Amino acid sequence: MVKSEKEGMTEMENNSNYVQQNYNGNVGQPSYDQITPPKKKSSGGNAVKFIALAVSCSIAGGIIGAGSMCVVDTLKDAALSRIEQPKDNGRDNESGKTLEGRRDSKPLNINYVDTGKELTAAEIYAANVNSTVGITTSVQTNYFGYITMAAAAGSGFILSDDGYIITNYHVVEDAEEIKVATYDDKTYDAKLVGCDEENDLAVLKIDAEGLTPVVLGDSDKLNVGDSVVAIGNPLGELTFSLTQGAVSALNRSITIGNMSMDLIQTDCAINSGNSGGALFNSYGEVIGITNAKYSGDSSSASVDNIGFAIPINSVREIITSIIEKGYVEKTYIGVQVYDADPRRSQIRGAAVYSVEEGSPADKAGILPNDIITAVNGEKITGYQQLRSALAAGKAGDEFELTINRDGEEIKVKVTLAVYKKSALKDTRDT
Repeated sequence: MVKSEKEGMTEMENNSNYVQQNYNGNVGQPSYDQITPPKKKSSGGNAVKFIALAVSCSIAGGIIGAGSMCVVDTLKDAALSRIEQPKDNGRDNESGKTLEGRRDSKPLNINYVDTGKELTAAEIYAANVNSTVGITTSVQTNYFGYITMAAAAGSGFILSDDGYIITNYHVVEDAEEIKVATYDDKTYDAKLVGCDEENDLAVLKIDAEGLTPVVLGDSDKLNVGDSVVAIGNPLGELTFSLTQGAVSALNRSITIGNMSMDLIQTDCAINSGNSGGALFNSYGEVIGITNAKYSGDSSSASVDNIGFAIPINSVREIITSIIEKGYVEKTYIGVQVYDADPRRSQIRGAAVYSVEEGSPADKAGILPNDIITAVNGEKITGYQQLRSALAAGKAGDEFELTINRDGEEIKVKVTLAVYKKSALKDTRDT
């Protein structure tokens, strides 16, 4: 899988994050226009390690079992009793529909189910285990000149009743073949509809109808201390397992590979193979996509129960765009940057390596060798903080950048622009 961490855990991180995947390298590089540094050498041994969780293991047979089918009917009935049931247990049968929980009367153009009742962990499991899937992939590797096939495993969840599946990008990265196994012991060939490497997100499609989709919740309404439940396939073998815990922190800034993400931290047990699975709130709504865990470094004591999940609100529009349009819209300013080297200069910030001609940065007068030291008055120490600050904006938003140019401090204003990035290849469409 991936070993990861991003800023926000400042004392643990510094510049020594160590990232690794169990198969085929890093999660991926940020795109050129999303502010990416040139490749830097690894900082070495005392790195803090985070593990993003699709287990890679060479195996002869399939590693996703269907799990036990012994779901107590009374629990299932209790779990589904809080749902308005206009059609088939409250799940809309019209193909392509997704569901979102609602606990107020605000009108939205979406299909709703009533999720006003808090559930026990057992009820959440009974209501959602049929919406959980196991994912196995075949990945081609070059082992000293010999081409071999390796297997990797992860988790996912059903987004719509006609077969759209959500998982992590690193679960299916470079996969030659993708298989999806459901709780009723059926296995499907899956097609990669699209992905967004920067958000560790992938959308799959299987040829099936009448599936049970999850109910999407609102991750912005989470509070530290709220109860959460994860359902997935730890180790790729313990299929359809539930772990329970609480929200430990919100907006935790974590780096996976060279990707900077703001994640939900939880003490739910998140292990290899859980990647891509759903994190549920106490109303049985999906509020996150599990994708990483903290593992400590080689010299530290064992670390338990520090896991992470992608907030569902941060990727909902991306998921919709991948399915409906086949591309992802990204904001950018048009620079390549890297962390200013404190050994060469006492100035900390994001050093500009190049500026794209005609880009917002070019129009704002930003030049190569400028060092961006602050965004809207908030100091930054490197490219990850710059990227995070700009990622919070949308097309047309104006940011004031503080720049050190040959020892002189100047301020420039740059306006975010947007481009379309294909969901299936790393190229810009417009």
